Amino acid sequence: MALVLTDNNFQNQVLDSDKLCVVDFWATWCGPCLMIAPIIEQLADEYEGKAVIGKVDVDNNQHVAHKYGVRNIPTILFIKNGQVVDKQVGAVPKNVLEAKIRQHI
Repeated sequence: MALVLTDNNFQNQVLDSDKLCVVDFWATWCGPCLMIAPIIEQLADEYEGKAVIGKVDVDNNQHVAHKYGVRNIPTILFIKNGQVVDKQVGAVPKNVLEAKIRQHI
């Protein structure tokens, strides 16, 4: 299951992690976000222990979204060692996200 990431736990769960972190910035009212939600959950299960997969609700966690300049959702950031190493904006098929994960894991 994907982690619920917030303004309060982002530092600990993502920036301080020694694993690749895949962070989905989304909102409940966003159609494309809801389309990829099952894919994010599948990736969280498949990469458990190898990568951190989490979701940030941009309506309730505006500080993190603002810090990373998230203007469109869904935006998926790939963060390693506290740095953004890749980015995907918009809904894409699972294989696109998997390729990015494999590239950076």
